[in-house]
Amino acid sequence: MLLTLARDRQVLFVGGKGGVGKTSVASALALARARNGGRVLLVSTDPAHNLGHIWDTALSDAVTRVFTASDGCVDAVEIDPRATIERHFKTVSATMMKLLPERLHRSAKAHLELAKTAPGSYESAMLERIAELIDHGIDAYDLVLFDTAPSGHTLHLLSLPEKLTGWTESLLASRSRSDRFAAAARGIVGRENPETATESELRRTLVARRDRFSRMNKTITDGTITGFVVVTLAEKMPVAESLDIVRQLRGLGVDVASLVVNRRSPADAGAFLAERRIREDICLQELREHLHTVPMTELPLLVRDMTGEDALEELAALLSAP
Repeated sequence: MLLTLARDRQVLFVGGKGGVGKTSVASALALARARNGGRVLLVSTDPAHNLGHIWDTALSDAVTRVFTASDGCVDAVEIDPRATIERHFKTVSATMMKLLPERLHRSAKAHLELAKTAPGSYESAMLERIAELIDHGIDAYDLVLFDTAPSGHTLHLLSLPEKLTGWTESLLASRSRSDRFAAAARGIVGRENPETATESELRRTLVARRDRFSRMNKTITDGTITGFVVVTLAEKMPVAESLDIVRQLRGLGVDVASLVVNRRSPADAGAFLAERRIREDICLQELREHLHTVPMTELPLLVRDMTGEDALEELAALLSAP
């Protein structure tokens, strides 16, 4: 039962191929957990946000309450890439202005403006925000639930914390070597170092960044804390992509905690849908053969559009069922 999973884990990622209903499943699971007494932080990492449409509420990068139950609640965030990058570079700029002599401030600011659109800037800023929300969410909520972008983007983001931790470690090691050489040189010539405070701030900045990404990597690879819910359809292409997603997630050390097969055709609603149901069964057999240890939930094709609290309540009831 997915609700049991949502009670047992502190962080859940809901992902899969585009168009399979990730946002609907994530939202209904958040609502079900709130109904069960949980405080949930629901976060959309997809640049093409649908979370606000489903909850029929205007959302932003700031936390907004979208649902309140007797003992639980759902707060939602749509990560704004532009705001994230601006905030990220504002912090970087403030640090650089402290580290650099005043004569270099103008050129540094011009460089940072260009860097905002450089390859990797979006991913770095997005990852900082996700790490920040995980740190905050684990302390303030019972569940942090990420409604993710289509699989390729999400898999790339999840691979970054370990890489960036290692990269920052190498920078710190390089700084340590430079500091030792500089200290030796100062001992020879007998001079004080006027940039000691600057160097210390640079080191603190690098250490804080390393520690944040290291915590995020440990969190997402700890199967007792974090799980990944793969949403798919009982169709050939989504099934094939789901198998690839699971393979890559396992390679990253992320626990694939559950599969959700969305929009299953009824078997007793006419010849057309009955035939489609048979074809879906064939597709799902491949999933079961390759992923027989992963719990699977099947959700029926629903009549209503998945927007608004009533629709989410219907889907949440299905997710809560044994």
